[in-house]
Amino acid sequence: MGTEQHEDETENMARPRPRWRRRVAIWLGGAAIVALVAAQSWWSSCGFTGCPTVEQLRAWQPTEGGMLFDRQGAIIGALTPVKRLNVPLSRVPQSVRSAFVAVEDRRFYEHHGIDYRGFARALISNVFAGGISEGASTITMQLARNVFLSRRIFERSVNKKLVELRLATLLERALTKDEILERYLNAIYLGNGVFGVEGAARDLFGHGVDSVSVAEAAMLAALPKAPSSYTLRNNLSRAKTRRDIVLGTLGKANVFDSTQIAQALATPLLAPAREWKPKVIDSWALEVVRATIDSLRKAGAISIEVPDWQLRVRSTFDLKAQLAAERTIATGADAIDRRLEATDAEPPKAQGAMVAMDQQTGGILALVGGRRVERGGFNRALRAQRQPGSAFKPFVYVTALKNGFTTASIVIDEPVEMMVKGERWAPANFEENYGGRLTLRDALARSANAATIRISTKIGIPLVAAQANAQGIRSELPMVPSLALGAGGVTPLEMVTAYAPFANGGNRVIPHVIDRIEDVFGTVLWKNPHTALRPVMTPQDAFLITSLMESVVNRGSAESIRDAGIKGPVAGKTGTTNDGADVWFVGFTPTILAGVWFGADTPVPLGESATGGRLAAPAWARFIKEGWHSPATDSAWKTPSGIESVRVDITTGKLASNKCGASRLEYFRTGTAPTTSCETDPYRWIPTPDTLAAAPPVVPPPDPPPPV
Repeated sequence: MGTEQHEDETENMARPRPRWRRRVAIWLGGAAIVALVAAQSWWSSCGFTGCPTVEQLRAWQPTEGGMLFDRQGAIIGALTPVKRLNVPLSRVPQSVRSAFVAVEDRRFYEHHGIDYRGFARALISNVFAGGISEGASTITMQLARNVFLSRRIFERSVNKKLVELRLATLLERALTKDEILERYLNAIYLGNGVFGVEGAARDLFGHGVDSVSVAEAAMLAALPKAPSSYTLRNNLSRAKTRRDIVLGTLGKANVFDSTQIAQALATPLLAPAREWKPKVIDSWALEVVRATIDSLRKAGAISIEVPDWQLRVRSTFDLKAQLAAERTIATGADAIDRRLEATDAEPPKAQGAMVAMDQQTGGILALVGGRRVERGGFNRALRAQRQPGSAFKPFVYVTALKNGFTTASIVIDEPVEMMVKGERWAPANFEENYGGRLTLRDALARSANAATIRISTKIGIPLVAAQANAQGIRSELPMVPSLALGAGGVTPLEMVTAYAPFANGGNRVIPHVIDRIEDVFGTVLWKNPHTALRPVMTPQDAFLITSLMESVVNRGSAESIRDAGIKGPVAGKTGTTNDGADVWFVGFTPTILAGVWFGADTPVPLGESATGGRLAAPAWARFIKEGWHSPATDSAWKTPSGIESVRVDITTGKLASNKCGASRLEYFRTGTAPTTSCETDPYRWIPTPDTLAAAPPVVPPPDPPPPV
């Protein structure tokens, strides 16, 4: 019995325990499952970097330099020009298509992105070589590599190749064969910095791809293998050898018959006469967007790994408005030069700047920084700090409206003088023309300096400066009486931005030129956060100051706007500095706000009688005609609640009567309209035979539209 027990124990020890086998099997199975899941995840996520969507694949087109689009999707120009010119496949001759397919991927129309025969052959070769020595890239794989793996272009690894395979399968599912071939022929690098068959044909042969010969088609198809080595520009002998090899391949593939091959082989290769460069569009819009992108990169908002030529920028610009603005400034500056040439001096060239804006959002519709586009140069719209002259006065008048004045308040427009820092200061009206007793409306319409100084003295310069700052003036303003007449230097962009609250119902805006930035696949890299608008005046005050500035256009210093044929609702203000060195007009309609400035970089008078009304306002009108639409088609500004209209006597600002002079319908905040008749005012105009004979007839302006 002892012996039997010993034999049983020996037999049990010799047998492996089943539970260990099960554990090993479970571990191995689990590892296999994990490996399969990981492999599937890797494959489905394109190497854990994320696969492009079908929509992104269909949207992608080879870039011609990173495009800037206007607000409606029209192309303004290239951010960084690339030597490429995309053409549809229909423009590429069949000879070129067949040549590339025969040389680069003869089974292109048979496989689904991966040529398994070629892949197996290359795999065996690479195993024996101990590395990547031979490729088996199809046209689809080459496209995938050039599009999605361009940052890893010099990497040769199994990992990269597998990602390439995955992307190729996705391309085949998203696009037709012809769509893949079209993108490939436009994307492929063909030497001398040129991409695509159209650019290469123009660069090497001096004509488009649609008219290439058999020999030229073979030369194009010969380049992808080693573009820099085989380009005609580097070595004609080497290029001819490669071309002739390709012609032999094309003959064997029956792409061309023997006669065509023989003629092509006999065709000499000639060195290209002139290098092809795509047409470069210069625009101030491109300049300001490039600068904005640089700022976003410095702030870390856009990765520096995505170059400008891979960006698609959706901007706020309007292409029609931008082109018109650039013409307007160039034409206006040329006209001023002709005025200056009539003088004896040798004056500097006149310059100009313009900013047009959507006053509701702050989106820039057009921006011009000088009479000619200066790549990386001085942008006067953004950086030139010039005195705005009387264009600053609306800030004085809206501050007055916020502090007890009404549109019919009487102010004295007579010579004024005061002591400033121990010196006598006596600002004069233009051409020493004074109006005596004026309503607030007439004082602004006439751009009366003396009346404006009296208003600002009463309300205080600090309040005026604070209002201008609140509306968008960021430059430091001097706390001196002359600030009311525009003594502080500001930029055109600041002036236009600060006028926006007048035009939009009282809200400050943040000027911007970019709505969003995308990569070549349509992925949004950055989007403008669109900061909420901040009220800086009531809708009632905005409406009243706009109404006052309408009078400037209808019968005041900017009447040249009407003389130019602009009809419909327009409001604005002219500005002229001492000696006419700077002239301005900033104005708006219900749909656009724009400012024009002319001057010289070194301030000099712009000629005899140079004023904003004579030089800047007509340029503004030209811009509206050529770059926008007639304000006559716009609905007039709506009267907000809290506004009432009363007919007042234009001489006294009191309630009108047929026993006084001319009258007009005037707007007031509810409860601030006059309550006494003009008949009780000693300064009223009394119609008697003597006064009628002595005084010129008074023709009242058309009444403002009634409240809506």
